Amino acid sequence: MSAETSPLTATDLEFLGRPLYGFLSVAGAAEPPEPRPVWFEATAEGTVQLFTEAGSVKVRRLARDPRASLVVAAPVGERERWVSVAGPATVEADGAHDLASRLAARYWDLDDRDRARDLASILAGELLRVVIHPERVRRYAY
Repeated sequence: MSAETSPLTATDLEFLGRPLYGFLSVAGAAEPPEPRPVWFEATAEGTVQLFTEAGSVKVRRLARDPRASLVVAAPVGERERWVSVAGPATVEADGAHDLASRLAARYWDLDDRDRARDLASILAGELLRVVIHPERVRRYAY
């Protein structure tokens, strides 16, 4: 999806470019969705991506039902604002380790030896990339 046809606006992309936590929900079939905080990246193409371990519950759930949503809210102390994206998600075998490295640099101080070790531990695992293709974007700003 090109940036021109994306339901994500330039203002959304700027907001989603901040190091904020997103709360990911995936369809659970008979089980209720259980939102999880995640690191994420909004792309210029209008998708939202994150990484996960290959054996994670979200991967199993997405294999059964590809519906996913991500809600991102401004932190306490800022004016109320949130963006919600919902649509089908794909699980991709490529790019997860590079994404994890980019996101770790965005969320952590990698000059901190403990955080650098944490990242090395993440990168040692089998990772997959989850890409949400937004069909619906809702937003609120006060």
